[in-house]
Formats: sequence, structure tokens, C-alpha cells
Amino acid sequence: MTGMAAMWDTVFDRMLSRLELPGLVHVTLPDGQQRAYGNDTEPEIALRIADGETLRALCLRPDLALGEAYMDGRLTIEGDDLEGLLRLVTRGRADRHLPAWARLRQRLRLVMQRWLAMNDARRARANVAHHYDLSDALYSRFLDADMQYSCAYFADPEMTLEQAQAAKKAHIAAKLQIEPGMRVLDIGCGWGGMALTLARDFGAHVTGITLSQNQLKRARARAAEAGLEAQTDFRLLDYRKLRERFDRIVSVGMLEHVGVPHYDVYFRQVADLLAPQGVALIHTIASGAPPRPQSAWITKYIFPGGYIPALSELAPAIEGSGLWTLDIEVLRLHYATTLRHWLARFDAHHEEWRRRYDERFIRMWRFYLIASYVTFEEDHQSVYQFQLAHRPDAVPITRDYLYRGEGPARAQAENATPAPARQDAAE
Repeated sequence: MTGMAAMWDTVFDRMLSRLELPGLVHVTLPDGQQRAYGNDTEPEIALRIADGETLRALCLRPDLALGEAYMDGRLTIEGDDLEGLLRLVTRGRADRHLPAWARLRQRLRLVMQRWLAMNDARRARANVAHHYDLSDALYSRFLDADMQYSCAYFADPEMTLEQAQAAKKAHIAAKLQIEPGMRVLDIGCGWGGMALTLARDFGAHVTGITLSQNQLKRARARAAEAGLEAQTDFRLLDYRKLRERFDRIVSVGMLEHVGVPHYDVYFRQVADLLAPQGVALIHTIASGAPPRPQSAWITKYIFPGGYIPALSELAPAIEGSGLWTLDIEVLRLHYATTLRHWLARFDAHHEEWRRRYDERFIRMWRFYLIASYVTFEEDHQSVYQFQLAHRPDAVPITRDYLYRGEGPARAQAENATPAPARQDAAE
């Protein structure tokens, strides 16, 4: 073993020895050495590192290198138990167990990521296109029929994905207290599912804005097919450019793309666009832990410019907007369940992905989906719904009204035929 190889072998050994792993990890190193880390309890995970460069990368940038090595087949796991490995690492990882230089790098990454998250209109559009302008054939295979690419609401654990996504929309509609004829703004409207539901089932006039050319085209086509063109207005537009007033504002899964430097602007814009008697519902992933850097792997391969805020980072911006916080609901584990449904549907189309893409692409998406639900199950991450208004009496002062009105609304949404979202694999 060369001097450099021995050094990285030592660094790797010290890193894993510091982790308080609630299980046993067997590692086969590039030179064939075998080591075990953790305790002697279940579960047991066995992995192999293919070469010295991978070992070096795991020491220098473990978060990025783990995902890349799995994608490239340079790190293999017995039985392909990626979930088991990620769960053990997530449970055993704590900043206090990292060497001082690694903790310093984490702090620098957090500062740099906040600076890099200066999502002006040009950069925001490019970041959105990276992920959302992929072929709809991909998304239509693992999402529900309405193409809801956000956390579902499992009011009953036995719900299907379609039922839980319909329940999510009904739950949000109940919080918005929508009446026929109201003007509603959907910030980050995706493929139009929420906007079309509010127009069709609640009689609203909905303006949906997105930065994705692909999603805009599909949302407009769906509105035309459903006969809802007169009640919907889909635009390719940055939220900062709007200068209108709306009775209701909804934003689902968009705040994660705003970036810390723009939270003040975002919530002030919500306040400016919301009518005096209006209600806004902001649905976002957030962390109950202190601020920390976004996964380097997720940033590079899945959501460039994305950032999961800590509650402590959102609170000052909401306070500064002048809006009343009427309600904050924590949807614990609902996204983990949603992601598990998505993974099962994605895996069911393995042969199609092999024809369209390659094994590296398949491993990339599996790593993304599995790492995401493990994070929701193990690492203080949840979905939060912030209900905001200019007045404290904009909605009733207890949550009872939600569940009185939500049952019929949910049943109506579940029984309705969604506006066509899917197209066949010819895309």
C-alpha cells in the first residue's frame, strides 16, 4: 500500500469508527481488507469499495461521494440494501462525531449554499428546467394520475396514492375556505393539478404560475381538455413579477426552490398579492433541526439551487411580512409514505428505464427516492403547512371547520375524474 493510499485508509477508518452506528457495517476495502464498524446487533450491512479513488472521495466529500459511487457501481451493497445502509448512516451521523476539519467544512458549506441560493429570475428558471423539464413519461409512471409531485395526505394509512393526493388537495382547499368566483393564485403550479381541482370542484378562477416550459404546456393542455380554459390562466412567470390581488394564494412544494436570501421577498410578495380578507396556504418541506447544508449530491444531481429551510430561517421572514400566522400544521411521515409509493411505481418500470436511459440513471433515481424517505423517517424533516392572512379572524379560530367541510370536499375530489395528465411512452 502506497503512502497516500495508507493515509486515506486511516482517515476512512477513523471516520467510520467515530460513527455510533446502531448496527454492523462490514466493509471490503479496495485492497481486499475486510473491516467491521458499529456494534454486534442487527441490522448488518455489507459493502465493497471498488478502488482507491472512491475511498479518497468518501473521505473528502462523503455525502456527494456515496451517491456518486453507488450510481457508478463503484460502491456495491450486498443485496442492494441501499435503504439499510442509508438508515444506519443517518442514525449514526452527528456533527459532534466528525473531525474538526469536517465540521468546519460543514459550516462553510452552509454559508456558501446560502450565497449560491441567490435564485434570481434567470437562475431560478434554469434550476427548475434541470429537474422539471425532463420527459413527462418519467413522471407519469411513478406519480398519481393527477401528476401531484408533492407530499400526499394519508388521512387513512390504507389510502392509495391517488386517494391520498386527492385528500391533500381537499385538505388545502378546506384551509383556504374557497367560494365560487374567488380569484386564486397558485405559485409553482406544476402540471396544473391543484389549479384544475380548485377551478372544477370549487368554482374558483385560478392563475397558475411556473418557470417550467414543459409544465406550462401540459397544464394548458389539461385545462383545454377539461373545458376549464375560462377558469384558469397558466403563465410562465416568476412570482416576483406579479402585480395583482388575489382572494386566496396557495403554494405547494415551491418554497424549497426560493433560497434563504429571498425568503423576505417571497413572504412580502405573498402579503402584497393577498387581498385584505384573503387567506394563503404555504405547503413546504422544512427541518425542525438547526440550519444545515443541503445534501451535496441532491444539489448536484436532483435539485440545483434547492434548499430545505429550518423553521428558524422561515420564522423571521414570516414575521417581517406583517401577515398573521393562523395555523401551522406538521405533516409527519406523510412524505415518507408518499415517496415509498413513488419508489414502488418507479421500480415497476425498470425495464422501460433501461430502454430509455441506463443503469446509472436508474440508480440515481433510486438513490434520490430512498435517501429522501429515509431522511423524513430519521432526520427531523417534515412537511409544514403555514396558513397566513392579513386579519386574525380570516378563518374560524379552531380547526373544527376543517374537518366539518373536508369530508365532503375530499369525497368530491376522490370521486371526480382528474383532468387528463398522462401521455403514453411515445413522449
